Amino acid sequence: MGESPQEKRKVRRQVPTLAELAPRYLEHVRGYKRVPEIDERYLRWHLLPRFGKLHLDELKQAEIVDWLNGKVKEGCAQATVNRWQIILPHLLRLAGEWGIPGAERNPLKGAKLRDPNNKKERFLSAEEIGRLRAAVEQSPNPLLAPIVTLLLRTGCRKRELLDATWDQFDRERKSWRIPMSKSGKARHVPLSDEAIKVLEALPQLCKYVVPNVKTLKPHGSIFSAWNTARRRAGLKDCRIHDLRHALASHLAMSGHSILLISKVLGHSSTKTTERYSHLSGETLGDAVNTAAKVSGTTWATPTYSSTRPWRPTAVAEGRDYPELFLALRRALYVNVGGPKPHQRRPSTPANSLRRKWMRSFRAPACRNPPHV
Repeated sequence: MGESPQEKRKVRRQVPTLAELAPRYLEHVRGYKRVPEIDERYLRWHLLPRFGKLHLDELKQAEIVDWLNGKVKEGCAQATVNRWQIILPHLLRLAGEWGIPGAERNPLKGAKLRDPNNKKERFLSAEEIGRLRAAVEQSPNPLLAPIVTLLLRTGCRKRELLDATWDQFDRERKSWRIPMSKSGKARHVPLSDEAIKVLEALPQLCKYVVPNVKTLKPHGSIFSAWNTARRRAGLKDCRIHDLRHALASHLAMSGHSILLISKVLGHSSTKTTERYSHLSGETLGDAVNTAAKVSGTTWATPTYSSTRPWRPTAVAEGRDYPELFLALRRALYVNVGGPKPHQRRPSTPANSLRRKWMRSFRAPACRNPPHV
């Protein structure tokens, strides 16, 4: 006998809908997420209007993935859509751990996130920084100039600076301790001499370093003042976060390592730092020239004999065999345990090519180099 419709309805009533499960999920994430309001906003505005009425056992991977891809085609950023895709399976996984009926199977398990390809590499040149400085100094917001200067000189994130308090700075040690960074851990930011001068010039109006002068509280946003300044400087595409990129770029072009730059920026992995470090072609050229000097060897361009075009002759005709090539010949014969250079090997194709290659380095004035 099959299951009666009444029993099916009874089982179905035990399986909650996504909308019924959402409040418990939000209550759970408020205990450990720094900004749980983001999850709440994504659920209320996007996920629940589409899937909220469906029971957990009615959710299908193909349907959800098609909807996510459709949102990207409609103009939503891939990175934003990826966040929706992260929230939904996380919610369903927690439901399974809580033993909620219908959550025995996670429909989004194995669904891969698509690459957002949102890496923006905007680096300010010295000339652009000069224009930006002149623009921010004309701003009606008196603290915009020190904010921009400190962002450029410390490489910190905007919110880290706007929420900074005076007790976090140790001017003697030239260090700034950020109690809560993006990674959820405290980090220390080294302060340059110029950053120290900016801090010393700031008035201590309250416990915050760069507060809103009207409320003496942290700025909610400085976009209006920033947008006016960047447009005045002719930098419409420059974001505040690009000031952080600029410091990393200048550190890299000064010859500092990726590891050091990652420590300054507070990255837990050097892989993240690679998108910020930008090396100019001139810097790369200086790097290989420096490596050539460290090697201690100057390689002269060989000239070629008119009678044997394939055989390079000595740079200075008639002089001794170059010591480097002589040492190379000796090493080749000694390492293989073979005969001395004057001894002839069996005539095999490989040995013939070897002798031909060795003769190519022989100068006319040194037909028989000394034995090892």
